[in-house]
Amino acid sequence: MDIDQLGNDAKLAATKYFTNMLKKSGQLEKVEQLKNRISRKKTSTEAMLKTAMQSQLDGVTIGMEQLKDALDDINKVKIYLSQTKKAFINLPSLGYKLQDVRTKQMQHSQYLTANENMKHLFTVPESIEKTKQWINDGKFLHAHQCLIDLENSRDDLLFEVHKLPNQAPSDKILLKAYFEDVEVMSDMLKKQIKLVLSRTLNTVRKEPMVIVTVLRIIEREERADIFALQRHKQSGFMPPSRPKNWKEMAFDVLQKSVDQRIEGTQVNERSDNKMWLVTYLELCRQLILEDLRVVKTLCVPCFPPQYDIFDKFVYMYHSSLSANLNDIISDGLEGNEYVTIISWVTNTYPGTELMLHPELNIDIGKVGPLLKSTTIFDLQSKYLEYIKANYKEWMLKTLDTEKNDWYAGASPEVGPDGCFHTAAPVIIFQMIDQNLQVTKTISQHLTHKALLLSVDSVSLYGVSYKEAVIEFKKKHFEDRSKVPFFTHCIITVLNNCLQFIELALEMKQHYWSSDFKDQSSTAYEKLIKTFQNLRDEAAQFLLEEALIDLDSHFQDLITTKWLTSFISIETICVTLEDYFQDYTHLKPKNLEYIILEAEDIIVRRYIMAILQKKLNFKTYEERRSAADKMTNEVDQLKSFFMRVAPLVTRDKDSPFDAVVKLSEVLKSEDSEILSLDLHTLVKMYPDITEDQMTRLLGLRGDLSRSEIREKVQYAIQGNKELAGTTLTKSIFQQIHL
Repeated sequence: MDIDQLGNDAKLAATKYFTNMLKKSGQLEKVEQLKNRISRKKTSTEAMLKTAMQSQLDGVTIGMEQLKDALDDINKVKIYLSQTKKAFINLPSLGYKLQDVRTKQMQHSQYLTANENMKHLFTVPESIEKTKQWINDGKFLHAHQCLIDLENSRDDLLFEVHKLPNQAPSDKILLKAYFEDVEVMSDMLKKQIKLVLSRTLNTVRKEPMVIVTVLRIIEREERADIFALQRHKQSGFMPPSRPKNWKEMAFDVLQKSVDQRIEGTQVNERSDNKMWLVTYLELCRQLILEDLRVVKTLCVPCFPPQYDIFDKFVYMYHSSLSANLNDIISDGLEGNEYVTIISWVTNTYPGTELMLHPELNIDIGKVGPLLKSTTIFDLQSKYLEYIKANYKEWMLKTLDTEKNDWYAGASPEVGPDGCFHTAAPVIIFQMIDQNLQVTKTISQHLTHKALLLSVDSVSLYGVSYKEAVIEFKKKHFEDRSKVPFFTHCIITVLNNCLQFIELALEMKQHYWSSDFKDQSSTAYEKLIKTFQNLRDEAAQFLLEEALIDLDSHFQDLITTKWLTSFISIETICVTLEDYFQDYTHLKPKNLEYIILEAEDIIVRRYIMAILQKKLNFKTYEERRSAADKMTNEVDQLKSFFMRVAPLVTRDKDSPFDAVVKLSEVLKSEDSEILSLDLHTLVKMYPDITEDQMTRLLGLRGDLSRSEIREKVQYAIQGNKELAGTTLTKSIFQQIHL
């Protein structure tokens, strides 16, 4: 440090300080006060410096004294080490000099050991008999004490022989032969202890002291094992039959006892009782619950705390049950046994009925799952396969029943609503609901899989149902006399299709979750579309049956015969009304669909009769008369449909209006009005074809081909503004000549 520089800095700082102080007026009067204050501050600072310096000097002094003491100690150690080194030089020769002393000491130790065990040596046979008697009398503590004395005498003598430098094997053989009954008594006591331990849960209820006695003996043997192992490390000597490991033996016995109790609960076989697995699992639950209660309340006070006996028993029951269930699974399960075991493992076992029972409250996380997740997944997969096979079998039987009813010639059942139906939809969805109710008790994930499987199975049934209906329709139309109730059967099919859709939507509302992926929605759409298409196709079969009877009457429309007769249209109405008597057994939605389809078909056949040009008009009067008759017949048909189905909702644009528009074109007298009527026709029905208009104009009989072509082109050209837009589908698009 630069002392001079520090001094100069201090002077400058002091000068600046006083300059600032004396700038203000009135400060000169306080000069003395400032001097005194600075003087006191200086004195205080000097005192602090002196104290600090003194403290530093005292510390240095103490450190020097400690270093001096350390140096003296090092010198003393050095002297002692030198003396010790010199003493070790004479030590080998001292060992040779004391060899006789060592020999005498060893002999003295052997004599002393022999003297101490003398009473046992002479009383070995007597002690053996006494030990045997105590074991037979159940006085295990006395027997064990006597056994310990005999073993200690044997082990001490064998240890002394072991220590001899030139030990003779014959000495060890002689001693072991003399004490051989000791090991027999040890094994005898071990068997009795194993017997007591195997009955622990029963014995602890009546004689808990017996369990405590056995555990005290085991603890003594454990301490003897520890001592023997420690001496073996030091001397290499290990007494006969050591270590006994009776504690390990005790847990093995308890484990076997638990295994026997678990296996003993299986009282039935599958051949004896279909509910054998349910019975077995319930008995296991009751057994484990009761046994663990006994362990927690009675065994825990008897066993040493370090045994952690309650957790040990929980693990033993858990592992034994797990092994037994795996054996059952490997032997193969059938039917609902899959869901029985899945439900019990995932819900009953870890739930409040067993592990989480208020009296047990076991943390299932410590012992792990009863079955591996891969095993559970495999069981679920097999269960779903079983459900799928079951669905297939039941649906096949249901379809066979339906087909047999069709060909049996009997009228279908009438429900409370007056509609034909069969039990097939209800039976199928009841079966599905039962399966889903079961899976719902297991997990939402399994329910989702079962739901998808069920929906797919119903869709497949719909496909088979459709094939059967088509085959039924073909055979019927080959010979219509064989199935007198064909119409009734097809009505039943339509109603069943609608019921399938309604039940499917109801099932979706009950079981479907927004957590499921889009796959569920796709499956439902497929199911609904399958039965919707079948409903539509069956409806066509139903109307086809009626139209076959009306075909000849449609052939008579717009003919010379038709001009002077009302028979055809009246016959059509009467025949349809007869069929519609049966159609009243349709569900309202199906009836509405059939009525609208029937209207379209009748109008389509009527327009086709008009456009087929089976009639040539020679005069305007004939044309107008025919057009008026068309209008009247259309009104008659409209009135008929309104009468037979007054509640059916119809569109504003009725298909009957198309016939009216065609009749207006026919009876137009003026060429300008005809063009206007054509424009109106094309505007209302933009999908009407050029060929259809040509045929219509050709029916008039007053226009040449060129005039017809010109007017058609003119009408189409006038409707060009609609080009490029989507044309509304009308009745004309369904007409193919």
